[in-house]
Amino acid sequence: MSEDIILDIQNVTKRFPGVTALSDVSIQIKRGEIHGLCGENGAGKSTLIKILSGVYPYGTYEGKVIYDGSELKLEGGSIRQAITEGIAIVYQELTLVPNMTVGENVFLGKEPSENGAINWDKLYAETRDILRKYQLDVAPQAVVRHLGVGKMQMVEIAKALSENAKILILDEPTSALAEAEIEKLMEILETLRSHGVTCIYITHKLDEFFRITDSVTVLRDGKTVTTQPTGNLTKEKLVSYMVGREMKERFPKGNRRPGEVIFEVNDLHAIDPNDNSRHVLNGVSFDLRRGEILGIAGLMGSGRTELVTTIFGEYGKITHGTIKLEGQEVEMTSASDAMHKGVSLVPEDRKRQGLVLMQSILKNISLANLDQFSKFFRIDADAELAASLQQAKNLAIKAPNLLVACDSLSGGNQQKVVIAKWLLSNPKVLIMDDPTRGIDVGAKYEIYKLMNELTEKGVSIIMISSELEEVLGMSDRVMVMHEGASTRILDIREANQERIMALATGIAEN
Repeated sequence: MSEDIILDIQNVTKRFPGVTALSDVSIQIKRGEIHGLCGENGAGKSTLIKILSGVYPYGTYEGKVIYDGSELKLEGGSIRQAITEGIAIVYQELTLVPNMTVGENVFLGKEPSENGAINWDKLYAETRDILRKYQLDVAPQAVVRHLGVGKMQMVEIAKALSENAKILILDEPTSALAEAEIEKLMEILETLRSHGVTCIYITHKLDEFFRITDSVTVLRDGKTVTTQPTGNLTKEKLVSYMVGREMKERFPKGNRRPGEVIFEVNDLHAIDPNDNSRHVLNGVSFDLRRGEILGIAGLMGSGRTELVTTIFGEYGKITHGTIKLEGQEVEMTSASDAMHKGVSLVPEDRKRQGLVLMQSILKNISLANLDQFSKFFRIDADAELAASLQQAKNLAIKAPNLLVACDSLSGGNQQKVVIAKWLLSNPKVLIMDDPTRGIDVGAKYEIYKLMNELTEKGVSIIMISSELEEVLGMSDRVMVMHEGASTRILDIREANQERIMALATGIAEN
């Protein structure tokens, strides 16, 4: 093996009962590079990571993993052994102890001690050295629960680097970050590269591969499709490798013909229900036409999610303004109330707010709609199954059957279950808060097609997205928010990224 290759994955195959998750996968990763790993959900990325981190130990897979010149033989499912070897992973869902300080988290389980007691001075001094070396802007004695998500991620990285990691695996590191935090992460990755740390970078955001990686490996159906220098690829070529076919357009063109105004919000103001001094909405006005997709854009903290959850009756306390549905003023006091009036919400965080992960697909789809199947205080199980099966078929949910638990599904299929649940209520207005967050390009395309089909049937959609390309690609009009207020509604023909960002940052007023 060449000296500049730090990781040589040779013909690795991993089988589970009834399925081959990895089939003859071979990848070479150079020392000190940032190597992108991409593929649709179910392509094998997670399985490969679990082999490299010791979740699936040596002997449970075929093939070899040569690490820094020697075969990697992690035993007993020991993640600790992988860290000791110099392979660390920063997961999408952070694993910090919120009530501990940064330094305590960084050295958790390996605290420096002296005469049987923790040497706190040394612990914080060494934490400070790590943070300075890699330009991580966070205080060693800050309590983690007081930090934002971006700073928490820096702590996770510091924790991994405290073990002198040679390889750092980052799994969807920007899924919950604001744009400014993403910029900071990119700077940190550049610093890591300059210090010779090898990074394996996994994301569904294709732009990030072209922004930071040196080379990219694509997996599809558990097999290696290609490994190429990033400079040799285009976004379109990368997508075609991932899905196995050319996708001429990322955002399918529907046949929408928006009709009359069906939903109106006028000068809406609201306060945080837990803190009456905190104003979360400061004057939002918009209308929504039948069969239209209205995109909502804005920076994180602009009030987008606060707006839709307040409309849905689940968050802000309205102090001023009106909401009208089909010309009639309405007041939605709860999710159940909103749903019965014809308004449904696909939430931002499907795992915490959209699903009961341990429950089956069937139970999740029917959960919010049980009154449809109740007769004489009993659930009509046949009607529940028939309706849920129809929704699963309409959305092409991929699962052996509806009794499978939702935690076993890919991100894209989990999102489809959440959408199926709310479509079963036959909404007039469907609110979708970051509907494609954390899912692959193929599943995104299916959701886009579904949105087009719904609007063609007369359903009106309000879509929040953190990706401006998605807002511009799917919306008929775009409402931009800044500091809890709507700044302007743009027709899609006059909207572009520069204009939206000017409105979102307050640089432009109209």
